[in-house]
Order: sequence, then C-alpha cells, then structure tokens
Amino acid sequence: MRNQRKIVLFIAQSLDGYIATKEDSLDWLFKVEGEGDNGYSEFLETIDTILLGKRTYDWIMKHEKGLFPYQNKGCYVFSRSTIGDKDHVTFVNEDIVHFTTSLKNEDGKNIWIVGGGDLLHTFLKEKLVDELILTVAPTIIGDGIPLFKAGHYQLDLSLKGARSFNQFIELHYTVKK
Repeated sequence: MRNQRKIVLFIAQSLDGYIATKEDSLDWLFKVEGEGDNGYSEFLETIDTILLGKRTYDWIMKHEKGLFPYQNKGCYVFSRSTIGDKDHVTFVNEDIVHFTTSLKNEDGKNIWIVGGGDLLHTFLKEKLVDELILTVAPTIIGDGIPLFKAGHYQLDLSLKGARSFNQFIELHYTVKK
C-alpha cells in the first residue's frame, strides 16, 4: 500500500511570527545571512504540487516579473472568483477540503502550501496540514502579516527536527492527528 501524500507548509517567518510586513514586503528576510538556499532546493525535491492563494500568486507574478517560478510543478491557485487557467497554473474555486482530500489521494510526492495567510488559516482550521517546516529569521518586525491568524482551532505538534542555516533556524513539525 502506498503512502498518502502530505500537505507541508514550508515558510520563513520573523522571530515575532510575521511572514511579511503590512506592505507585503520581504526586505527584512533578505537582510539575514543564510547558508546556501537554506534548504529550499532540498525541500523542492520532496514535492510535485503547489497550493497558493490568489493574493500570493499575484505577489509572486509581480516580483518575478511575470515569470512563474514553479513551471515544473503542478500548481493550484485558490481564488474566490472564477478565473481561467493560465500557463502552468490551474485556478480553483471549489471546496478546499474536498479538493485537497482528492489531491492527497492521487499518486505523487508531497504537496506544498506556499501561502498566504488566509489560505493557510483555512487549511489549519480544517486540519489539512500534515507537516510544518518553519524557518525563523532573527528579526523582529513588530507588525505585519501573521503566519498564524487568531481563530478557534488548535493543532498539537511534534518536533521532527531542527537545524540551522547560519542565522536562520529551521523547525520541522508533524501535526498530531
């Protein structure tokens, strides 16, 4: 029997728990001295599917000057409105739980939930996330877009591992089910 695919969050955050400033800036992140690509290439080898929200997709397209960086992966963008598919991207406007459960049951590698905060909040509330790989930058930005939104949900985690990439610390958790 094959193993079911996992939904994995792989993301960087400030020490005070933000993934971006209120202006959607990541400048604070790029000021921190890392080591190589901080485990990013290694992680990419474990996934073949990417999930992201429309706002995150728009941010990526703006900052990558229209060149989608995940062309060799299956990519699904969740949107509240109906949008026609684009090169390398399928837009999804359906029940997140049903869609994701169906996706997890397909053959393949793990699935990366890239972001953003609203989409992640829904995934956490619905207990769809299996693992969290959080890379913590030694920066306090004081205000911004939180990684974890307030709400009525709780996840119990188990530490799978920790490692450092120069000034960054990576914490790898599995979600207790």
